[in-house]
Amino acid sequence: MNNVVIAQSGGPTAVINSSLLGVVEACRSYPERFGKLYAAYHGIEGVLKEEFLDLSGQPEEELALLRTTPAAGAIGTCRYKIRPEQIEDLERIVDVFRAQRIGFFFYIGGNDSMDTANRVSKLAQQNGLDIVCVGVPKTIDNDLGDQEFMLIDHTPGYGSTARYWAHMIRNLNEENRGSCCSDPVLVVQAMGRRIGFIPAAARLADPEREMPLQIYLPEAESTLPELAENVNQELRRSGRAIVVVSEGFNVGNLGESRDLFGHTQFSASETSVAQIVVNYLNRNGLAVRGTARGQIPGTDQRDAIIYASTVDLEEAYSVGWHAVKIAVTEGTGHMATIVRDPGLDYTISYNKAPLAEMANSERLFPKEWIAPSGTDITDEFLHYARPLIGEGGPSVPLVDGLQRFARLKPLFAEKKCPAYIPWEYR
Repeated sequence: MNNVVIAQSGGPTAVINSSLLGVVEACRSYPERFGKLYAAYHGIEGVLKEEFLDLSGQPEEELALLRTTPAAGAIGTCRYKIRPEQIEDLERIVDVFRAQRIGFFFYIGGNDSMDTANRVSKLAQQNGLDIVCVGVPKTIDNDLGDQEFMLIDHTPGYGSTARYWAHMIRNLNEENRGSCCSDPVLVVQAMGRRIGFIPAAARLADPEREMPLQIYLPEAESTLPELAENVNQELRRSGRAIVVVSEGFNVGNLGESRDLFGHTQFSASETSVAQIVVNYLNRNGLAVRGTARGQIPGTDQRDAIIYASTVDLEEAYSVGWHAVKIAVTEGTGHMATIVRDPGLDYTISYNKAPLAEMANSERLFPKEWIAPSGTDITDEFLHYARPLIGEGGPSVPLVDGLQRFARLKPLFAEKKCPAYIPWEYR
């Protein structure tokens, strides 16, 4: 029982495959400890379907390219919730792991994924299986962990998304400067559901506060009328305004669509926060001539490798490597973590936290990092986030001017269990 399964779950990031590569290369450094390396194709769904992509037989060139391959196209991801009442699914996981002689399970993901990893760890113990389950943190939302930032300082993926927003806002500011005589207000919607770390990153574009930039986090609990008044005050001062609003900003009913975890799928809902804000501003009138316009960046926030942070790439790789070290030295039931060292200079250490504490955790954006105006972020946040975006950008391989991504061969392990339809598919 020394074979390894690595899987990913939830929304991907620009650096998720760097963590995958870290786990793979760390396992290969312990040839006496680990057997075959598999990737569960599309996360825990791949376990249920017994679809195990053989990583041991992949070309070295393709594995190396994982470092700068964004999102989850290499081994797939999923949004599949393992519930206690899904007895058949739980039994199926045990059967597949036993049949494929799996002794190690590494799950790359956020708070919901850590819940799945924790359930698998407990399930193995209850069924007498000697399986080591270790979580590898990943989420652009940066909401995985404790409110004190002691167990984990930040999650891989967030630094790259923050860098994306810093660059995008600077570009949008040039657009707004030039077109403000007719389109004085630009409303931009950021991901993050009910957590404000992503929209807060917009301030990294303008740490000296020279832009007419307003940022609205869910945690600030501002209202639409307050937003409109703030925007008009800015228009009277500057003649233009850039408004970054979280997709979780409360504007009332969006005709929400929800996933299996109960999370609102903002990009699949009937309308958007940005559109409601734009409509409200135009309907109630602007303090200057012209109209408000909206923009909604989509999944490029988490898959634009060209904007990735080199710091984020390196930390994602290292935390994957550290997860393997935890599996070897500590055993099951942990998640690898990144902890910021004390002092003015940015240095980190790699540690661990109990999976049970990380499962379904939700760290909010600290209230003390929101400016009294409710439309800005404090310098304390800038001190926290600035090191995460690094200095330069990544070196991305190009072929004929286009990005070259990893393309793993479809080498799948022989199935040893009967065909199975996952519970959520029925």
